[in-house]
Amino acid sequence: MRRLSVPIIFLRHGETDWNAEGRLQGQRDIPLNATGRGQAKRNGEAILRAFPDIATFDAVASPLGRTRATMEIARAAMGLEPGTYRTDERLLEITFGDWEGFTLDDLRGASPDMIAARENDKWGFVPPGGESYAGITGRVGAWLAGISRPTFVVSHGGVGRVVRHLLLGIEPALAAGGEPFPQDKALVLREGRGDWL
Repeated sequence: MRRLSVPIIFLRHGETDWNAEGRLQGQRDIPLNATGRGQAKRNGEAILRAFPDIATFDAVASPLGRTRATMEIARAAMGLEPGTYRTDERLLEITFGDWEGFTLDDLRGASPDMIAARENDKWGFVPPGGESYAGITGRVGAWLAGISRPTFVVSHGGVGRVVRHLLLGIEPALAAGGEPFPQDKALVLREGRGDWL
């Protein structure tokens, strides 16, 4: 388990239509829907209430459109300049490769053996042309290692699961799928704890 001396506010992007439909989204650039835009605004307001000094935090997002839109809506809700943040490729979502755009039910009918293998080891399973949670741990860990000041980040559920594993010591199987990673709350990581706002 890694320790950071500064807080991280981790926000998963707001809902997209593919989230609502249960489609594997990965690195496909699907935009926020109306619910997702509302979640981003609500999260920005909640973060500002809890962290009135949020303007002093570093601000970084995954380069995908849904994360950038979430960041900009949240920053506007905080009374900050929406576009004043940077992006980092290491925060890209895990890619599901050939499975992107499909639901697990679709895939269960077409590839039952592969779905069974994924359910047996969600952390280590690599879909065709994709990545595993274990596989993205290196890039996410490298990003975490570079944090030196309080940070507000907007990224993805898969990245958030890896962050929880690395910073909170959550076991891989539980980090990969045992607990939800909501889109209507922000996760505050500090002093070895993770608390939802």
